[in-house]
Amino acid sequence: MNETMTHRVAVAGASGRMGQMLIQAVAASADCELVGALDLVGSTTLGTDAMAFLGRTSAVMITADLQAGLANAQTLIDFTRPEGTLVHLRVCRELGLKMVIGTTGFSAAQQAEIASAAHDIAIVMAPNMSVGVNVTLKLLEMAAKALASDYDIEIIEAHHRHKVDAPSGTALKMGEVIAKASGRDLKACAVYDRHGITGERDPASIGFTSIRGGDIVGDHTVLFAGTGERIEITHKSSSRATYAQGSLRAVRFLKDQKAGLFDMFDVLKLA
Repeated sequence: MNETMTHRVAVAGASGRMGQMLIQAVAASADCELVGALDLVGSTTLGTDAMAFLGRTSAVMITADLQAGLANAQTLIDFTRPEGTLVHLRVCRELGLKMVIGTTGFSAAQQAEIASAAHDIAIVMAPNMSVGVNVTLKLLEMAAKALASDYDIEIIEAHHRHKVDAPSGTALKMGEVIAKASGRDLKACAVYDRHGITGERDPASIGFTSIRGGDIVGDHTVLFAGTGERIEITHKSSSRATYAQGSLRAVRFLKDQKAGLFDMFDVLKLA
């Protein structure tokens, strides 16, 4: 592998489902090299080869030591939990490493800390790294501009039983895109739950419905319901591989960035 063309990557949450998908994608890539694999203190995988689940060896051992795990990396890909991501962020900022953040569920204060770190390091942060999802977001932007009035907007998302936040980060991003395109404030118009006597629907509202069950990777549908017609824009994920491939595109994008906070619209030139 040509050293000048190699992207040296570390993966957080290396033994999780998404972490393993990321490692598999890096291993299959012609221009990325796995140089670090991180996991939590107490994980049973610590000290084992990061590619053992693929039936191969990489000489990269899973570690909870952030300094050691990031020592040779240029970029950390992180799809963990907000608290863990922020710990990783502080170390990456200290070391001058770039980050691809796919973690969701950040508070406003946590998002502010990430934005602050972006003054010093380059970060791509997106609630969904899938190329298809981000193209869907662009379609929603176009639809919302054309259907800003006389259409009720509902966002329905479904994920596996293990997902801990709701609505999903992708659903919230869809809501943000739609609200911005239609001149609304999502914080003021979002409706996250309906039960009992709710009264008539506020036509300015954007509704969210979350479904959790089984092993659903991620389904998102936005419904624009008008009088006499309805438009549904849907994206369905059948594999986390789409997130992993999008993450590698983000890694490549960051190679020429010194600092700044970017999203997948920047990576895919959809902005």
